Amino acid sequence: MKNILVFAEQREGEIKKVALENVSLGKKLAAKAGSNLITIIVGSSLNSAPEILGKYGANKIYFYEHKDLHLYNAEQYSLILSDAAQEHEAELILLGATSMGKDLAPRAAIRLNAYLASYCISIDIENGELEIIRPMYAGKIRATISLNSEIKIITVRPNVYRAEEQSVTPEINKIPATLKESKAKVKEILVGSKEKIDVTEADIIVSGGRGLKGSENFHLITDLANKLEAAQGASRAVVDAGWRPYAEQVGQTGKTVSPSLYIAVGISGAIQHLAGMSSSKFIVAINKDPEAPIFKVADYGIVGDAFEVVPKLIELL
Repeated sequence: MKNILVFAEQREGEIKKVALENVSLGKKLAAKAGSNLITIIVGSSLNSAPEILGKYGANKIYFYEHKDLHLYNAEQYSLILSDAAQEHEAELILLGATSMGKDLAPRAAIRLNAYLASYCISIDIENGELEIIRPMYAGKIRATISLNSEIKIITVRPNVYRAEEQSVTPEINKIPATLKESKAKVKEILVGSKEKIDVTEADIIVSGGRGLKGSENFHLITDLANKLEAAQGASRAVVDAGWRPYAEQVGQTGKTVSPSLYIAVGISGAIQHLAGMSSSKFIVAINKDPEAPIFKVADYGIVGDAFEVVPKLIELL
């Protein structure tokens, strides 16, 4: 394998946690394959990004900058990524399985005639061959797959690899990006409150379901999450009912999460929800129905009324 390339996702100059995880993973894979690790950033400003990436093992960083790249633009980003992959002779490209990564990876794959493996939870090199594991069929099975293309692209699920500190002094190369003329221009990207923790990056998540009976009771989830410095999540039923925004939805049609601790309050555990959170390290379920499917995947289960249990948890905390 010639080179391994990590696309380091950033928002407003701040490096996303999954980028650090992928740099650590890329470093290990490069050592096994005898390859070079290359990290690229696309944007308009660096802030402290190179120092942060170097702290986790990125020794060669290429920053493609342009004032009009301060917002994510699928067309421009995919062009820059595919051109960079060819220029640096990358045979493996790692991205985070985030909203941006899921949009960008297939576009780059088409441009590079590369095969793509998405939502992967394990990537390793054995006997010179790349071994990839990804969940399929709403998490019912785990498939070991191989990619037979010359260039391979993988999106890695956040939180499945640990970002390990291994400080190096990075070589930073600033490259003025050439943008293609386009009829469409991204003017603004609306995001949620910066004070809220993104569920895809959170180490602890407290999620609420239909068992809370109404949006007016969701303060229980908020209060418990605040006590734990956790992100707040929700089931699809809650989001469909308009109680919570889509950005908080966990599940097959929402966001896939892998926190250290996932607390499910009033969530029955439909297969679509389990597909989005079953890879959590520890799962705590609170539900008054002892037959709720959520208890089959929970490490700890509390059979009880959320309106009684959660206030007591908050009081104890």
